Amino acid sequence: MSGRILTSDACIAEGMAWLALREPRFAEAQALTGPPPLRRSAGGFAALAGAILGQQVSVASAAAMRARMAAAGLLTPAAVLATDEDALRACGLSASKRRYVRALAGAAIDYDRLADLTDEQVVQTLTALPGIGRWTAELYAMTALGRADVLCAGDLALQEAVRLLFRLDARPSERAFRAMAADWHPWRGVAARALWAYYRQAKGREGTA
Repeated sequence: MSGRILTSDACIAEGMAWLALREPRFAEAQALTGPPPLRRSAGGFAALAGAILGQQVSVASAAAMRARMAAAGLLTPAAVLATDEDALRACGLSASKRRYVRALAGAAIDYDRLADLTDEQVVQTLTALPGIGRWTAELYAMTALGRADVLCAGDLALQEAVRLLFRLDARPSERAFRAMAADWHPWRGVAARALWAYYRQAKGREGTA
């Protein structure tokens, strides 16, 4: 079974109410940011390819690459497999991103079936593909599949948000973050959304992007 799926702002509100009772710092975060956004996206090849584009680059850079791919009609597996390296390079993709997107296009993933898998099965299925690590798989599970209890513990923005909100001396490691977030089950996906919103607010106060 896939577990709880986030489908609406009401789901976010339910999760935030639970988290605020469990950990008052989430109430503090929400008082500053307001309710965190749902952050849902359509699933499928384009969404997962977009997550690959977002690896180790800024949000703006990833968005620019995706926009160029969309303009070139390269957001389907068939189109990617039929094009050449120059076309993908023109979209801004590095050699590794070109390789990973092509591998994804040729993987023939049954995206509809992913919805029936458990959170960990989704992660294991996706990380078996070249260029897809746990961060990418968990991001897809959170945003495309709406999994309520998946948290991208390797996400640097989330780690920094936890450091700020919980007044930690240093940013937690991925392992330490996962251990910390165990107390937020079964709403870790909502906690992540709250932390992302808090991070944006905190960085805005510091005058950074």
